[in-house]
Amino acid sequence: MAILTLDVVLPTFNRADLLPKTLESLMSASWPAELGVTLWVIDNNSKDNTREIVREYQERSPYPFHYVLEKQQGYSAALNAGIRAGNGDLIGMINDDEEVDAGWFQAIYDFFSTSSFDFAGGPYYPNWGAPKPDWITKETGGIVGWVDGGPDRQEYGPNFNGILMGGNSIVRRRALEKVGLYDTALGRTDKGLNSCEDEDMYGRLLAHGLRGMYLPELIIHHYIPAERMTRSYHRRWCFGRGTSLGVLSKTRKTEGAQIFGIPRWQIRQTLAGIVRMVKGWFGLEKSHTAFQGELGVWDFIGFLNGRFLRRTQSREAAGTSVSEMASDSAGSRQV
Repeated sequence: MAILTLDVVLPTFNRADLLPKTLESLMSASWPAELGVTLWVIDNNSKDNTREIVREYQERSPYPFHYVLEKQQGYSAALNAGIRAGNGDLIGMINDDEEVDAGWFQAIYDFFSTSSFDFAGGPYYPNWGAPKPDWITKETGGIVGWVDGGPDRQEYGPNFNGILMGGNSIVRRRALEKVGLYDTALGRTDKGLNSCEDEDMYGRLLAHGLRGMYLPELIIHHYIPAERMTRSYHRRWCFGRGTSLGVLSKTRKTEGAQIFGIPRWQIRQTLAGIVRMVKGWFGLEKSHTAFQGELGVWDFIGFLNGRFLRRTQSREAAGTSVSEMASDSAGSRQV
């Protein structure tokens, strides 16, 4: 008999080539009988054969497996649809370019059945789709989805060097009842590389006094295609991230001194990045550190765009509780 129930939320958009590997990993991973698993694949208006692939795997799934069509475009909207659809004690979120480790379910049960923590996350081990360029390091690994917090368990908070990343996260449903759903003004859409839905959710979890743990044993393997291993992708990603941070700054109180709504530390950091970038032009700085400085500049340009030029979209989720959202919302259709 299940002691804990887990809803696995898997958003997908035009990834029919990668989705089977994700589903295979979920169905081949072992899980304890005390953990009741339900899988929710959220199709965010895919134009490929995603629906047919899901139907094939539904027929041989070892646990309940549901398909939801979410018509509102965007990663955050898809996550919210999956959260609303289920009623498990725990909500696990992964992406359609990932494969869970064989012990993923067991790690979830072992931790949440023996602790009162509200959320947990783990590492993203890279599955490189091409040889990794030397200039991609762990310091900038988050841009391509390479996340490794080290070999030890660490509690999330001010002393943790990172945040809870949504592509490998487990959150108690009661925690989301307190903090609300994902903010649909943030996160990637079909229009661009926006982000910060994770930063926003992580900040709200901590602001409500909820506790989380980084678990090195909660492993996923993340496919990183060759097109992400380019400097142009890194520039676009940082601009999109900066834009999202600028949008977020309109509603989140920023600590510390500011100049025209821009944190003073961010101005200093950008100026330092410009210096590193210019030094790189003259061979006075290593190429990868000079490029890191350039990426900081792209972050800043994006922040200005989001803060002063980007109109804030209508928000569905920030502050909206899970229970207030109908599971059969107008934007979703469950099959």
